[in-house]
Amino acid sequence: MSLIYLLEDDKSIRDFVVYALQNSGMEVAEFSKPIDFWDAVKNKQPNLLLLDIMLPDEDGLTILKKIRQKRDTKHLPVILLTAKGTEYDKIFGLDSGADDYVSKPFSIMELISRIKALLRRSNHEDREKEYRIGELYVCPLKHIVKAKGENVILTLKEFELLCLLIESDGTVFTRDQILSRIWGYNFDGENRTLDVHIRTLRQKLGECGNIIETVRGIGYKIGG
Repeated sequence: MSLIYLLEDDKSIRDFVVYALQNSGMEVAEFSKPIDFWDAVKNKQPNLLLLDIMLPDEDGLTILKKIRQKRDTKHLPVILLTAKGTEYDKIFGLDSGADDYVSKPFSIMELISRIKALLRRSNHEDREKEYRIGELYVCPLKHIVKAKGENVILTLKEFELLCLLIESDGTVFTRDQILSRIWGYNFDGENRTLDVHIRTLRQKLGECGNIIETVRGIGYKIGG
């Protein structure tokens, strides 16, 4: 059974989400204050974190930054829950290391679908191959990425996106295919999630990021 941590200061939202997730077969631990969340993480790691941005004492983006900096939590799947729904806020949240972003008010069925999709991707660690293209090295099983010999720290979604492309042996993936495989939902024509992740992935890979090619009007592929 997957363990979900929910850090949200609005009790009505906590009650609503906890009830729905428990009825979907998930174990949920809820927290209204960041300090209580940090204490819980020290004792037991969750499979996924639902994180509100507007919190007392410590905002969600600061918490997310700390999560990505800590060795034991840097790969923890995180979905941001927030009333801030502008495209800038979404991009900023994804750039900060979130794996997904859900704006309030949200559909509980959509939230559950995104949680399950993210859990599926994070649990899929059975790939054994190693990949070398130029000065880029990727080991999916060990979750290692190196560019020009230097370790590269990626979010879970960035890592899964890179693995999908590098394992495809030059196959061009459409935007719909990538979103369906990595995020578990179809591209709606307005969602900038994929573009943000491609941009940040290229930036983190430095010169090696040039192997990610944009196929105009179709999608993306890894070039030789």
